[in-house]
Amino acid sequence: MTALTLSTAAAPGLRADAIVIGVAKGAASRSGNLVVAPGAEAVDKAYDGRLAAVLETLGASGAEGEVTKLPAPSGFKAPVVVAVGLGAEPEKDAGFDAEVLRRAAGVAARALAGAKKAAFALPLTEAADAGVVGEGVLLGAYSFDAYKEAGQAQGSAKAKNGKAPLAEAALLGGKPRDKAYKAAIERAAAVSEELNRARDLVNTPPNDLNPEAFAAVAQAAAKEHGIKVQVLDEKALTKGGYGGILGVGAGSAAGPRLVKLSYTSSKATKSLAFVGKGITYDSGGISLKPAGHNETMKCDMAGAAAVFAAVVSAARLGLEVNVTGWLALAENMPSGSATRPGDVLRMYSGKTVEVLNTDAEGRLVLADALWAASQEKPDAIIDVATLTGAMMLALGSRTYGIMANDDAFRSAVHEAAEEAGEPAWPMPLPEHLRKGMDSATADIANMGERMGGGLVAGLFLREFVGEDIAWAHLDIAGPAFNESAPFGYTPKGGTGTAVRTLVRVAELAAAGDLG
Repeated sequence: MTALTLSTAAAPGLRADAIVIGVAKGAASRSGNLVVAPGAEAVDKAYDGRLAAVLETLGASGAEGEVTKLPAPSGFKAPVVVAVGLGAEPEKDAGFDAEVLRRAAGVAARALAGAKKAAFALPLTEAADAGVVGEGVLLGAYSFDAYKEAGQAQGSAKAKNGKAPLAEAALLGGKPRDKAYKAAIERAAAVSEELNRARDLVNTPPNDLNPEAFAAVAQAAAKEHGIKVQVLDEKALTKGGYGGILGVGAGSAAGPRLVKLSYTSSKATKSLAFVGKGITYDSGGISLKPAGHNETMKCDMAGAAAVFAAVVSAARLGLEVNVTGWLALAENMPSGSATRPGDVLRMYSGKTVEVLNTDAEGRLVLADALWAASQEKPDAIIDVATLTGAMMLALGSRTYGIMANDDAFRSAVHEAAEEAGEPAWPMPLPEHLRKGMDSATADIANMGERMGGGLVAGLFLREFVGEDIAWAHLDIAGPAFNESAPFGYTPKGGTGTAVRTLVRVAELAAAGDLG
């Protein structure tokens, strides 16, 4: 991963492959002219104060995500200046939004693939800004090329153009001896590294990442970071009565797993449970997905990857809160042993579920894991899942939905998502939709009304949450896997959505500020 450093060096004398600066669209009072953002004063001075004019001549507008490269001025040890757009200039005495800086840093880092070192002269007014920029750099520089010939030959990740990710980023204006600045980039490094590991898991082909392989990755990380781990295999799941997980995995040659990761702090006063859907490949089962809908279904374990990354991040940060992660892992395949539409499963909670559609499998594995998590009486449970196409239709491909059994808790999770820079939106759980899941055969069916399908899924999950436990459900079906071009710090493929929200929730709980 890209190395992060803080530097007090002046831009002209720093040896690097490039100097990154920010530019913005001027306020109305400036007639919309391009503005050089704070942090780049030394660079602008070297152009005799005409850097903005030069960039405008080259076509720069300051729009978010725009990158303009130009030769560095005489006397600079770096040969290139990279100007990245920050969007509209903020109001007087207001700084740039954290997410704007994070995205700009990510865009620049991706544009600098192949470089050994870049100096980032973006606006840093406080330690938090250094953390935000550092996070953007580390997430934007990410690439997944383990299966490409060039990457295998070199023994390291390679970008599509054959260039390795940016090797080092020096944040100019940072204070290397300041504890707050050091803590900010250390946090950025820990969370980003685990988020990128989640991306790797999502991007790994399903022939190499089945439930057993995923569990092995979790076990190795747990050992490294002092996290207690328990893995329930098919025998243990059968003995325990985990009918949902077993039912989903029944058609696959690769057996299901339930992984429990427990991070504990001696100073904790609160406990959280994170539950992740981990369908390592979803064919739809007997209710087979049609061509055009199954090619990216390796990403159906993104919820479990997010939970895994969040628990490890909490351990690395030493948060004073107890966090337990539950990874409900299975592969949903059709075969002679697969669960059929019309079958009834007896869940871990004791409830029976009539399976009307085997492609509504995520809620089945989550139901068992939610009930298992509830038995430990945590203060709150959050589940994360690529659960429904209906949520994508409602919110698009970049925003996830938040449902909960408590409005205040839903608001607290939404605020945490906003603080983390992850687009999310609160969604209701309309009681009238519950009747659609009534079954003449079992306690409940796994399908209900077609309209509002994402909300129906949330209502189903609520049935398996213990009494008096605050619970939220994050449906990340839209943003978990980016099928379009990279943007900001978001790559094509696995995105690591929800990791930062979960970590922020854990931080707030540790501080006693969660709702």
